[in-house]
Amino acid sequence: MSSDAPVPMPRTAVPLGIADPVEQARAELKAALAAIEVKANLPRRLSETIDDSVEKARAFQRRSPVLAAAAVITGAIAIGAVVWGLVRSYTR
Repeated sequence: MSSDAPVPMPRTAVPLGIADPVEQARAELKAALAAIEVKANLPRRLSETIDDSVEKARAFQRRSPVLAAAAVITGAIAIGAVVWGLVRSYTR
């Protein structure tokens, strides 16, 4: 199954077939700046990671709601125990 539809080119790629050296340098610079922006934009990367994690958690909750509830309760107990332990050690 072959398609003649053009494949979208990523922003971090340099197009092939540029003959003008100045245009080639501009395309390379544009691609390098886009790659730096993708790599260095920590808020965006964190947001995408959180969105992916939330989607996975929602899918898990839809598949097995009882296990999801048990995981939430276990996590809450663990966090509560850690906070209780820290407060107890601080007040002694």
